[in-house]
Amino acid sequence: MGRRGFLGLGALAGSSLLLAACGGGSGSGVAAGGGKGGTLRWGWSEVTSWDPVTSSAGWDVHALSLAYAALTKLDEKGNPVPALAESWKYNSAGNQIIFVIRAGLTFSDGTPLNATAVRKSLERGRDFAGSLVAAQLVDVQAITADDKARTVTLKLSDVNYQIPSLLAGKTGMIVSPTAFEKDSKGLATKPVGAGPFRLTAYVPNQSANLVRFPGYWDNANIRLDAFELYPAPEAATAIASLQSGRLDVAQIPASQVSAAKSAGLEVQIIPSLVTTVLDVNNAMKPFDDPRVVEAFKHAIDRSALAKTQTFGYGVVNYQPFPPGYVGHSPDVENAFPYDPEKAKKLLAEAGHATGLEVPLTTTGTTTALAEQVQAQLAKVGVKITIDTIPAAQATQLMYIQHSKAFAVDGFAGRDSAVQAFQVLFGTAGLMNPGRKTPPELSAALNRVRETPLDDPSYPTALQAATKIAVEKMPNIFLYTQPRILARKKSVSALGSYLVVQRFEGVRVS
Repeated sequence: MGRRGFLGLGALAGSSLLLAACGGGSGSGVAAGGGKGGTLRWGWSEVTSWDPVTSSAGWDVHALSLAYAALTKLDEKGNPVPALAESWKYNSAGNQIIFVIRAGLTFSDGTPLNATAVRKSLERGRDFAGSLVAAQLVDVQAITADDKARTVTLKLSDVNYQIPSLLAGKTGMIVSPTAFEKDSKGLATKPVGAGPFRLTAYVPNQSANLVRFPGYWDNANIRLDAFELYPAPEAATAIASLQSGRLDVAQIPASQVSAAKSAGLEVQIIPSLVTTVLDVNNAMKPFDDPRVVEAFKHAIDRSALAKTQTFGYGVVNYQPFPPGYVGHSPDVENAFPYDPEKAKKLLAEAGHATGLEVPLTTTGTTTALAEQVQAQLAKVGVKITIDTIPAAQATQLMYIQHSKAFAVDGFAGRDSAVQAFQVLFGTAGLMNPGRKTPPELSAALNRVRETPLDDPSYPTALQAATKIAVEKMPNIFLYTQPRILARKKSVSALGSYLVVQRFEGVRVS
């Protein structure tokens, strides 16, 4: 629930057992200051690819962050901080950024992680024919490396201060050039990075085994000795999986929180960037009439949806960013309040006084929400027919063909705020099926790009763009979806990260 782009992405091809022999001597042993924290068994989500360049689901970033390190990382509030790069600096024009790479690093295969390796990895992400992060690097005109100075310089086509945030996720994950120059396709099942762990064994759709990588730049804060990744259990079996010891940590639905606590498990409610949303294609009837779109926004009782669907753990949200995030605009916290009478009036003005019939596309995981939306819209004279499609077809039908006018979806956020806007509202955005972007929104996003992240005016610029998007775009945002993790008492508290779940300091006793 609430995951974006992870709908029905197929399993990886290959043999039933794939052994990732990623490390040489550098991948064994326990370095001083880290380790001795046990093995963590995590019930999460199958990756579409262990190669960050060909990964096709936003949700993959959680697992990929175990095997790879990026140039930067995001702190608990979603702000970029140093990672592989110990520092960075823009030129005065804002169209060039220099990263200083930490000294003495290697990949898990022993390849030196120097400026040249970073340059090659970023160039692959930008230029590789099958790259799914290329669009995020389109502004990077040239990349130069100086191994002696440990510097990597990115020359940009225009001013863009979003680069440090952008390079905290899959786009900035650095892959060993030895690995991709030798066998680029093999990275889909055999990752070679410099993350906190290295993959040792992988069975698609069943399990992934990883061990701590002592060469990780922040190894002293990685206490776990090993990590075992399993597919997320079904809601009905999640608690049993934890009680039996098959798993140590698992994501559970809000409906299972009370049961998990009663079973003696610890439960953490972690704020996230995930927001449930109804996609609207304003290039298709009846949504080509703005009055119909506005009517639907007023016909939805978001409070009732949040209470029922998240058991009160999610909060009403009229915008893509959750409360507390820098892009959350207080000006649109109640942008389209529940008002059935206003909705009826707008529908009548649009020529639908006697009623309207619209299909609502959903997958099996979102049927309950679709049915509640159906009941709410019926109160304003809209007959909703629920169009249930196989999860395996959702990506093709919803995000590539854009053949559905109205659909249940979820947006999981992005590392960069501008990247999030591009996905949601850009003319080529996956979640903008109508392919329309108002010029005032484009202008507002340009101002965001041109504002340094540490500039006092940055929050104002970003929130102004949010306000325009909420008021002008057809997306119907509903409520936030926190990350709800249940864990055994033997597992120490997990970090509360908005974007990617991290495991610094975590132990299993």
